[in-house]
Amino acid sequence: MSRIPRERTNPAGKRPGKIGRAGKDAPAVEPLNIVHGALPSREVILRFIADHPQKASKRELAKAFGLKGDNRVELKHMLQELEQEGMLQKNRKSLIRPGALPPVTVLDITTRDKDGDLIGRPAEWPEDQGVAPAVAIRQQSPAGRQGKGKAPVAGLGDRILAKIFPAVDRGGPAYTARIIKVIDRRRGASMGVFRTAPGGGGRLLPIERRGEEMVIDPEFTGGATDGDLVEVEIARLGRFGLPRAKVLSVVGSVGSEKAISMIAIHAHGIPHVFPPAVIDEAEAAKPASMSHREDWRDVPLITIDPADAKDHDDAVYAELDPSPDNPGGVIVTVAIADVSWYVRPNSPLDREALKRGNSVYFPDRVVPMLPERISNDLCSLKEGVDRPALAVRMSFSGEGRKIGHIFHRIMMKSAAKLSYQQAQAAIDGKPDDQTGPMLEPILKPLWHAYEVMKRGRDRRQPLELDMPERKILLKSDGTVDRVVVPPRLDAHKLIEEMMIQANVCAAETLEKKRQPLIYRIHDGPTLAKQEILREFLATLGISLAKGGNMRANNFNGILAKADGTPHQTMVSEMVLRSQSQAIYGPENIGHFGLNLMKYAHFTSPIRRYADLIVHRALVGSLSFGEGGITPDEEAALDDIAAEISTFERRAMAAERETVDRLIAHHLSGRVGEEFAGRVSGVTKSGLFVSLPDYGADGFVPISTLGSDYFIYDEAHQALSGERTGLGYRLGDSVTVKLAEAIPLAGALRFEMVSEGREMPAAVRSFHKAGRRDRGQVRKKPGTRPPRGRH
Repeated sequence: MSRIPRERTNPAGKRPGKIGRAGKDAPAVEPLNIVHGALPSREVILRFIADHPQKASKRELAKAFGLKGDNRVELKHMLQELEQEGMLQKNRKSLIRPGALPPVTVLDITTRDKDGDLIGRPAEWPEDQGVAPAVAIRQQSPAGRQGKGKAPVAGLGDRILAKIFPAVDRGGPAYTARIIKVIDRRRGASMGVFRTAPGGGGRLLPIERRGEEMVIDPEFTGGATDGDLVEVEIARLGRFGLPRAKVLSVVGSVGSEKAISMIAIHAHGIPHVFPPAVIDEAEAAKPASMSHREDWRDVPLITIDPADAKDHDDAVYAELDPSPDNPGGVIVTVAIADVSWYVRPNSPLDREALKRGNSVYFPDRVVPMLPERISNDLCSLKEGVDRPALAVRMSFSGEGRKIGHIFHRIMMKSAAKLSYQQAQAAIDGKPDDQTGPMLEPILKPLWHAYEVMKRGRDRRQPLELDMPERKILLKSDGTVDRVVVPPRLDAHKLIEEMMIQANVCAAETLEKKRQPLIYRIHDGPTLAKQEILREFLATLGISLAKGGNMRANNFNGILAKADGTPHQTMVSEMVLRSQSQAIYGPENIGHFGLNLMKYAHFTSPIRRYADLIVHRALVGSLSFGEGGITPDEEAALDDIAAEISTFERRAMAAERETVDRLIAHHLSGRVGEEFAGRVSGVTKSGLFVSLPDYGADGFVPISTLGSDYFIYDEAHQALSGERTGLGYRLGDSVTVKLAEAIPLAGALRFEMVSEGREMPAAVRSFHKAGRRDRGQVRKKPGTRPPRGRH
């Protein structure tokens, strides 16, 4: 019998090698008894995963328990059952307990404990999982681990990439962490709303939920007036009383759009000012040479982008395949700006790009990954200007199957810069002076190639979730003018499919060369989410097959059955919620949503760091000259993938919160008005209602629905009155009255105007069966309604 100790760390951050040799501050932990070669119980597996998160993959579990043959198969089935029951969930390539932190996590160091040790919390944490867990940060000795190298040292306000361990001391935070890397030193800067105080000076009201109020002395107000959004730094911390702060800059009135996007930028720690060394390197950059490049300046590649785009990183061209071996086939060329030529590994430009991870897009501004000298000039494929690029020529058969591809490092000259609407209008028979001459030689071949590629896409059957994307249009003063849903044109779909195929080619080429890379991976829905969806669909008479081997076309079949029915929107919402989130990773598990086995982001290196890594990998593995991937980068791909996945989620959250705040500000003068909405979420606490005309969501607290007892039915996604049988389901069209708008929080609170509709017989049966253990809630007079987003 073998005995494997629980994972633990001592205050120096060193992992003990054996039982009895832990640091003196680490209490003894009862070892986990393991019989090698014998299938462990469910309880032992769950405890092992909790104690050894770094060994929580199927392969590592089988190795730890010494399982072979049939026992490995049984282990796989047991893990699937635990997933289906919600006891485990997938996180990248490992398994974790629900609500647990993954083995490598990005943390924000937010405070200190009573002993002065640093405490961090996850940089991104789903709201529906409650309060983010606290993590005790263990600083390493100055010599680092194993007494070699220089250990990273972090301070209050820093953002770090950390290795996570379960805490040994159950009386403190649930986790400890060892610092892998300091991502961003935020220097203690904070943002809030300045409020004047009698006698001079003022107070800072925080904009972050975990922020604290601060005192600003009269000499440190920086000219701020009451209601200004300001950025401050802590001037003095004492043992007693509030911290004292100094105003660094006045962003402006909290009601201005500039201030609203700055709130999100600051709250999520998004770097938005380029350091001087980065600007200097960008300004000193010279146009690329012809070294290791083919001259493609005569190829009529064109860019097709949004009308207001300032950077153009992809160009396309298509022609019939002249080969007699490929009748009806086409050749599609995609050229992508050669950012790797200008942004070299470990340069100031590169370090800042990794720190940002991606560009962040707000309604009024873009926080770019790279300075404008690079993104909008040297690497932008401008019309009629020589620009370096990486290009891939792809051959497709007449049935849309890709039969070959080859990469080139080129110098190109864009033949035209078109907007989506402009290109589509030309194809639809309304060419203008620019598109008229290129209709026959360039545009029609592109559309023909897309028709051919569509045959392959239709056969592949990626997930076809058609959720409209809304765009906020601003007035000249930065306030909201209106919200529109731009039409989805064939021009959009053409560029999208060509970029997808170019990304596939990048992954295939690098795999063939055995070159490490970062994939864009998308896992299938967990068994637990599948079961929730299956239960819900059963209430509508739609079946979903059991088993873990789901494909995207299974979900397309569900969407097709709901198409044209009153449940269409509701089913689309539930299918979307069942999906996992796409991330970056150095180990390939495929892309479930696109139904592709090999996929890597290659087509947007101006705005995504993942694409820049793939460019470098191609340059290095194909011997394309300077700017290839380095051994240090290859060794760090796991950490880089974790960082940029977190930064992507950070950008999405910041963009969403800015839209919420803008809409809340836009509607703040319309409190008391009624709006047409749709139930977009059902919880035990109440209903989320979206306003399709505004792209906004608000909350209806259950305490305001009426005097009936309302019962939450998760399977039917419904809240229904026990006495009346009337209620509300996901997807219901309703009328609501705006009761409160809080612009700073981006929150709307509604009151329901529509009466509930009669619930289906299955919901009424749910009541009679007395299954209230799944959530019965009654209105409590005098209860204060929940505020904001939940």
